[in-house]
Amino acid sequence: MKFPLWSIKNAIGFILGPLAFLSIIFFTDLKPGEPAVTYTLAIGLLMAIWWITEVIPLAVTALIPVVLFPLFGVMNGKAVSATYFNHVIFLFIGGFLVALAMQKWNLHKRIALKILMLTGTSPARILLGFMLATAFLSMWISNTATAMMMVPILLSIVEKLEEHIGKKELSKYSVGLLLGVAYSASIGGIATLVGTPPNLSFARIYQIMFPAAPEISFSDWFLFALPISIVFFIIVWAYLYFIFKPGTAWKQLHNVYFKDEYKALGPAGFEEKIILIDFLLLALLWLTRTGITVGNLSIPGWGRLFSNPHYLNDGTVAIGMAILLFLIPSKTSKNKKLMDWKTASKLPWHIVLLFGGGFALASGFKESGLSLWFGEQLSGIAGLHPILIIFIIAFGMTFLTELTSNTATTEMLLPVLAGLSVAVNINPLLFMLPATISASMAFMLPVATPPNAIVFGSNRITIMQMARAGFILNIIGAIVITLFTYFWGSHVFNINMVSMPVWAH
Repeated sequence: MKFPLWSIKNAIGFILGPLAFLSIIFFTDLKPGEPAVTYTLAIGLLMAIWWITEVIPLAVTALIPVVLFPLFGVMNGKAVSATYFNHVIFLFIGGFLVALAMQKWNLHKRIALKILMLTGTSPARILLGFMLATAFLSMWISNTATAMMMVPILLSIVEKLEEHIGKKELSKYSVGLLLGVAYSASIGGIATLVGTPPNLSFARIYQIMFPAAPEISFSDWFLFALPISIVFFIIVWAYLYFIFKPGTAWKQLHNVYFKDEYKALGPAGFEEKIILIDFLLLALLWLTRTGITVGNLSIPGWGRLFSNPHYLNDGTVAIGMAILLFLIPSKTSKNKKLMDWKTASKLPWHIVLLFGGGFALASGFKESGLSLWFGEQLSGIAGLHPILIIFIIAFGMTFLTELTSNTATTEMLLPVLAGLSVAVNINPLLFMLPATISASMAFMLPVATPPNAIVFGSNRITIMQMARAGFILNIIGAIVITLFTYFWGSHVFNINMVSMPVWAH
């Protein structure tokens, strides 16, 4: 049989997935008397192999639990189906709709160019400007969309600089600029819950595994992850400039290039101003809904103004602010609103299904007892210091997602780490937080993240250049994430290193 449309990787996955699935079903009994544990492992392994080898689209593989969980008695069909749509999904949809409105009216481009105009045009400042604009936008817009928007701007600026300075002189520096955009798209994305899919996966899986645990709100995550993002951003900027700075000093250039690009956009219209207000309000409402508590300092959130504040969540806010854009009429386009369904239909529904598949898998891991079984098998590492366990998780996740989907891998491993934390009597956040952030920190290969692939597609950078720069940053990233999780994370989330919280039992 021939597979004309398949690669060797697809063909291997097509055979290996069902083979592994059937082998576990017929020849393995992980927990005698509880077949659901074994069946869940078989289904999870089939999904993992098909996610890695992409035999069928990732979103279609994510639908496998809808069929196999009820068939093998792991979960009720109604319960499985319900996991595919929840408040985290609506948080993603609402945030993405606002981002699409920004793109529709070119607001994201205006923000990017304004930042570049402010940073200046020396080699260090141009790199800082592109990285800063990319990181800021990817906090709110998907890192893929941010990179897609920034790369054309970058290439147009590079071409103008080549005319002024020379192509040969600029070749090495342009590689640094491209890597700066790719890397800062990932670094900015970790700062907010909506910045990158693994963050949203974590928020929901954590709730599935530990229903009694306090909610991880947008503001909680932001307080924890923003400092990591800032520190690592500075490290990456300094590292890339040191490696790729021009061989000879430039004369100070005027930021005329950025000004020309900005002038070409024309004055900000009514639509851009309203969407900017909507976007800023959305961010403010997200950050202040539950209030902020750090140590003895406590700032109450606006949610308390309502009789049932626990009824509200970040998804409520996201959808509310997105709906407003469908109601406000445009001034430049007659009979049109700021947002329409034609634009909204560009929503990446495959990501929504991928989320759902991960949530279903996490539910199956918990309901069947597989996550606890995994935790028991790995309990031997309990003798290691927590900071060493965190580093192993961060390091392993970073390099694993060089070759696999970061969202799919996060959704596969978080339930396992939740079970492990219970088995070794350590707060689950100490394991789940570094795994989530590390999933977005793969810098070596074009296939690791969409931003890496986008800059590689410019044909101005080689795999070896990306791998060489990315390898060092992968290791630095694992160290930074480990230290911040252990010291800062324990402070933000009030993690007791000695005992487990009551909600985790």
